[in-house]
Amino acid sequence: MSTLTQSRAWRAVETHARQLQQASRIAGLFEQDAQRAQRFSAEGAGLYLDYSKQWLTPESVELLVRLADQQGLARWTDRLFGGEPVNSTENRAALHIALRAPRTAVMFEQGRDVVPDVHGVLDRMGAFAQRVRSGEWQGHTGRAITDVVNIGIGGSDLGPRMVCEALKDLADGPRMHFIANVDGTPLAALTRSLDPDTTLWIVTSKTFTTQETMANAQAARRWFLERGREDGIARHFVAVSTNRDEVGKFGIHPDNMFEFWDWVGGRYSLWSAVGLSIVVAIGAQRFGDLLAGAHAMDRHFRTAVPGQNLPVLMALIGIWNTNFLNSATQVIAPYAERLCKLPAWLQQLEMESNGKSVDREGQPVDYRTTPALWGDVGTNAQHAFFQMLHQGTAVHPVDFILPAAPDHELTDQHRMLMANCFAQSAALMRGKSAAEVRAELVARGMDGAELEAAVPHRVFAGNRPSSTILLPRLDPRSLGALLALYEHRAFVQSVVWNINPFDQWGVELGKQLAQSVLQAMDGQAVMLDGSTRQLIDRTR
Repeated sequence: MSTLTQSRAWRAVETHARQLQQASRIAGLFEQDAQRAQRFSAEGAGLYLDYSKQWLTPESVELLVRLADQQGLARWTDRLFGGEPVNSTENRAALHIALRAPRTAVMFEQGRDVVPDVHGVLDRMGAFAQRVRSGEWQGHTGRAITDVVNIGIGGSDLGPRMVCEALKDLADGPRMHFIANVDGTPLAALTRSLDPDTTLWIVTSKTFTTQETMANAQAARRWFLERGREDGIARHFVAVSTNRDEVGKFGIHPDNMFEFWDWVGGRYSLWSAVGLSIVVAIGAQRFGDLLAGAHAMDRHFRTAVPGQNLPVLMALIGIWNTNFLNSATQVIAPYAERLCKLPAWLQQLEMESNGKSVDREGQPVDYRTTPALWGDVGTNAQHAFFQMLHQGTAVHPVDFILPAAPDHELTDQHRMLMANCFAQSAALMRGKSAAEVRAELVARGMDGAELEAAVPHRVFAGNRPSSTILLPRLDPRSLGALLALYEHRAFVQSVVWNINPFDQWGVELGKQLAQSVLQAMDGQAVMLDGSTRQLIDRTR
């Protein structure tokens, strides 16, 4: 078993957590320190983090930082930014940070400066997107493109889809659509509303063999050929891939393939050519602002001291809640409708990265790794699952995310949105005691048995932790910084847990078995368990 839980730093945090839980409540910590809100806040890359409603003290933070030091956070950060193969099981670097580095930067992978390659692809993306956006790029009948469909799955879908939704008020290009699920329903419904002569398809797959993506791409190809010609495919399909041969076999001209590299993991890839749909939607300049925001967070992560470093603080708070306060989940509550896809993107980022049960050396771990991430936008979430957050039996820490300034003229509604966000975090922390409930009901004229029966249902335990992240506004630069913040948070947690966050072998088993099931559905003799065999027979 891993020795992490037996280490001096881990045991120090463990002992401190037990003592803190016995001696205090979060609200009481504010009573003890009038400057707590100021002391437990930090800012970087334009974002502001208030973590004063977390159940921790200055000693907690100090001990958690020592734990990160013990696990070699500074050394692993140097390795990440230095282009070393931090993905040990695949012997690859994880240089997504190079994708948003400025043109003047120098970043090496296997002795080669990758920044010129990155900007070469960015320049091609920008030039192509401008041709599509201006109408210069035309379909095979000479008509301009009105609709663009990105076909991809996982990181080839979640990132671009989330960013396009978050920034859709800035979209001034063709209408953007996304197809991911191999369930044919969305594609069938979408094609009924599209004109094949004015639709451009972006097929996004690193290997160009991803099962779901290629099934959808082939279906889109057949749909086009029912109405167009074979030689028109080159005008209506482009690829984001590394597999030039397979792209050519599909009928896409090699000049219309936008490449990326093995050191770009799928869930970290929206900054690469995978973001082509974003560039088409909002333009190269705004995409550049998105990259600049992420790069600003990269610099902050690289240079800020741990006690003022947003990714480090958020990662250590997550470890504190997961491993020492026994929280099994993490709630994401963005108070911005346009961030509705953020929880799904974060689910892949954190649960695919850190959903591991062995450490870097292949030894089983005896501690929790990533919690389950889930959530929805406020105030919708308040009328759905916040009841459980306030009065359920388990404690679920919350990240509240709020743009301070609206991007619309309905300022009164934005004030109401902000008030709800701040009130929910305060209510989760403070709760309401039986004495407070009783006094409130007596003031309303309730008494006797009716009063006593009502009290327990209105008590809130409180002491439920949360952090609040403020963005100046929801624009490309702030969004880029926010996404990079969570990327680095996942990395810091992986270092402390001593796991590899850049592979995803757990995704592969189901894919392999799906091939066997398909063979069985075709009537081939395949060894399957009784339940799976029965389900196949039943669906026949």
